Amino acid sequence: MTEPVTWRPDGQPFSARFGDVYHTESGALAQARQVFLGGCGLPDAWRGAAQWCVLETGFGLGLNFLATWQAWRADARRPGLLHFVSVEAFPVAPADLLRAADAHPELRPLAGELAAQWHGLLPGLHRLAFDGGRVLLTLCIGDVQPMLRAHRPFHADSLFLDGFSPRVNPQMWSPETLKAVARFARPGTRLATWTYARAVRDALVPLGFVLTRAAGLPPKRDCLHGLFAPAWPRRAAPAVQQALDEQAGPPARCAVVGAGLAGAAVAASLARRGWQVTVLDAAAVPATGASGAPAGVLAPHVSPDDALLSRLTRAGARATWQEVQRLLAEGRDWQRHGVLERRASAQALRLPPGWGPGAPHLSWVADAPALQAAALPAGTPALWHAQGGWVRPARLVAAWLAQPGIRFEGDAAIARIEEAGGVFTLMDGAGRVRAQAERVVLAGGASGRALAPGLPLQPVRGQLAWGPHPAGLDARALPAVPLNGDGHLVPRLTDDAGRPCWLSGSTFEPGDDGSDLRPAGRAHNAERLARLHAPLAAALAPAFARGEVRDWAGVRCASADRRPLVGPLDPARPGLWACTALGSRGLSFAALAAELLAARWHGEPLPVPAAWARGMDTARLRG
Repeated sequence: MTEPVTWRPDGQPFSARFGDVYHTESGALAQARQVFLGGCGLPDAWRGAAQWCVLETGFGLGLNFLATWQAWRADARRPGLLHFVSVEAFPVAPADLLRAADAHPELRPLAGELAAQWHGLLPGLHRLAFDGGRVLLTLCIGDVQPMLRAHRPFHADSLFLDGFSPRVNPQMWSPETLKAVARFARPGTRLATWTYARAVRDALVPLGFVLTRAAGLPPKRDCLHGLFAPAWPRRAAPAVQQALDEQAGPPARCAVVGAGLAGAAVAASLARRGWQVTVLDAAAVPATGASGAPAGVLAPHVSPDDALLSRLTRAGARATWQEVQRLLAEGRDWQRHGVLERRASAQALRLPPGWGPGAPHLSWVADAPALQAAALPAGTPALWHAQGGWVRPARLVAAWLAQPGIRFEGDAAIARIEEAGGVFTLMDGAGRVRAQAERVVLAGGASGRALAPGLPLQPVRGQLAWGPHPAGLDARALPAVPLNGDGHLVPRLTDDAGRPCWLSGSTFEPGDDGSDLRPAGRAHNAERLARLHAPLAAALAPAFARGEVRDWAGVRCASADRRPLVGPLDPARPGLWACTALGSRGLSFAALAAELLAARWHGEPLPVPAAWARGMDTARLRG
């Protein structure tokens, strides 16, 4: 449920929960610019920096974020990447975000972009991306102290303390909360807040902040500025030291082995941060392996206990849709009208606790309109994924590899990697040097097993069936949305010639690394389609019988626990990393895994909680 906002006749937003206004009577934008940006010396302070990170307590109506984003956009000397991490226990509705920005023409377009991504805000961390992935908002939905503890250590350059009044919301300003905030400060970090409360000052000084009284925005007489300058040396905690050890230093050269979804996503994330990336693949063109499938379904995994896999797929789907919408053409390359997931029985429809009506989830038990969209009878046990759809993965790979700073080199099967003087040399089977770089990422799936013998990488063959819509196809048998469950079905997509097509499958054959097309695979897909959608299977049966169905096969790569592997391969060679084992969920995991790797290299806020990152780390399975 979203937090209700009471809008007073004078336009002031008021919180009944806290009995307090969201911002000063002088105006939210004036407060954001004078108290927070001005109090932290922005935009002057970030000029010349490669990145800048703001940590905020109290997102509220989002106007501090919007003002910071607008200042970043307007600054010709802005940093290449802006991180904004904000904690909010009670997120408001998108309509309230828009209403709060309505009085400020320069903020309205930005508020519209924010509201468009303001969905599915369950408790936890959510990464929203804007301006081509160069403005990253990490929303932490929940109580402030647990949310701050969920983060892997990072350094904030600016601290905005903007909770409701200490009198009505003491937890947000408690010594324990301020101590948790201070853990993210570095020497020179600046702090700003609208309150000058004595208790807040008394808590900040022992933490190492040098405080200054500044003129407040009426009716506030004073506000508070701070500079983190502890008089004692700070000893890095183990988690902090690990994060420091992983950092790559200034962007340099990176060689990525593998030009599928994983490799292309890594290349794009690193190139945005200034790396010069060479992507190498044994094939002559990109996306010739599993990422070359004609289309794939993109929808989250749902489990009654909301297991880690479910949470990762939710975060991953959000990350991928952001990239798909930015880079590809709707209708031709992707469509997001929802996905219906068939379940075996009504007992299999159990959802996590609290996922009832009005909760901010994106999946629920399919109702009559959802079943009608799937051309299935009422009462069919199924879940509805509101943010699901289909994507053509090869088009996404091509768009990622077309980003500035990336070079693709095909016919480059890497057989050996050597390191000397901090530079890796990548050679093919004939001993020819194909690339040299300060960092290497193995992203070639099961084909990279020889280069990563310590990782348990399992090939999983999959064969699809697809073809054009046959003449005379009864529209009543054709679902309007994709289905998954026992296999998946994309009933309405177009081929390269723009003709309407369908796709179904795929087989799941662990340990098999063959990409040949097999009659048994076609028969298996026909059987699965009959179980998934009997009316369409019957309509397509003549096409199967006449041999008019096309087949496609590829080999995916999975880990032992079906989660991606993102992390270093060998502690003795810290520049050699892997981003692989995306399994049959390459579309769900590629963008998220790539951003996780890039964030670890740069000491940035991670796109997922620290515990989730450990659940994807190579260390959990590395031999």
